[in-house]
Amino acid sequence: MWGAIIGDIVGSPYEFDFNAIKTTDFPLFSAGSAFTDDTVMTVAVAEVLLSRPPSDAVALTKLTEAMRRWGRAIPLPMGGYGGRFAQWLREPDPAPYGSWGNGSAMRVSAAGWLYDTLDQTEHWAELTALPTHNHPEGIKGAQATAAAIYLARTGHTKDQIRAYTTERYGYDLSRTIDQIRPTYHHMESCQETVPEAITAFLEAKNFEDALRLTVSLGGDADTLGAITGAIAEAFYGIPEDIKAQAQERLTEPLLQVLASFEAQRH
Repeated sequence: MWGAIIGDIVGSPYEFDFNAIKTTDFPLFSAGSAFTDDTVMTVAVAEVLLSRPPSDAVALTKLTEAMRRWGRAIPLPMGGYGGRFAQWLREPDPAPYGSWGNGSAMRVSAAGWLYDTLDQTEHWAELTALPTHNHPEGIKGAQATAAAIYLARTGHTKDQIRAYTTERYGYDLSRTIDQIRPTYHHMESCQETVPEAITAFLEAKNFEDALRLTVSLGGDADTLGAITGAIAEAFYGIPEDIKAQAQERLTEPLLQVLASFEAQRH
């Protein structure tokens, strides 16, 4: 889960097409590096999954409550919530709104770590999407991301991760980052974010390289970073100096949940 948050922070100064850099040569952290809504929602989901809800129905209720509580309580130093999600945060009786946006994939990383089987991982990943992103593509994006994390942390090779993601979810992972980068721009859908983020992980040499490759695509750089970073952490681990720089940019409530997660994860 740290990988998702670090990816969010690293990508934050480069979000949107007018901030795109289209190169891997950039400061990993700068004065403008800060957590965004991606980090807040990742922590909200983790808090619920760590509580081990006894049923799907309880989980969905708790996920809705936690995302709304964290979303309204934590000031964002960078960025903001998408328009429809921001409205959902304020509604008196919130309901799923059929989103296929990449928000379901950026917040799911805890599900990739907390369960013993791939089936359980994909089931809980679906539940984390359902309060808002109940479109099939929104669910698929969350499941594919969590599955890649699970496979990476359980010793599977990149070829195995690529094959499973392609066969199970139908994502095209045949293009290279150099082929994607020239025409890629700000995308908010799972189907145009998750495959690219996974490709950056597959092509990377280490954790930092994964973040540099995914941010170099441009567009929704913090969300790309969150997805790629989550998978890369599970495969490579995180250098302590990078983790320390991210930790300095987080508030105490976020750090408390992260500490609980570190104590309980596999």
